Amino acid sequence: MGYEQFIAIGRETLLSTALTVTPVLLAGLIIGLIVGIFQAATSINEATLAFVPKLIVVGLVLVIAGPFMISTLTGFFQTIFSEIGRINR
Repeated sequence: MGYEQFIAIGRETLLSTALTVTPVLLAGLIIGLIVGIFQAATSINEATLAFVPKLIVVGLVLVIAGPFMISTLTGFFQTIFSEIGRINR
C-alpha cells in the first residue's frame, strides 16, 4: 500500500467528518449568534436562554439531517473496510 492510498484515505476521512458535523455545527453557530444578539439587545443575561434554544435546534437538525449523516458514515466505513480487506490480500 503506497503513501498515495494513505493520503486518499485521510482525505476521505476529513471529507466524511466535515460532511457529518457541518449541519449540527452550523445550526448551533447560527442559533447561538441569534440568541447572543437578542441578549445583547435586551440586556438579558440568562444562561438557560442561550442553552435551551441551541439544544432544541441541534436536536431538530439531528432528526432532519440524521439519515444523511448515517448514510455518509456508512459509506465511509464500507470504503475503509473494503480497503482493509484489500490490504490483507
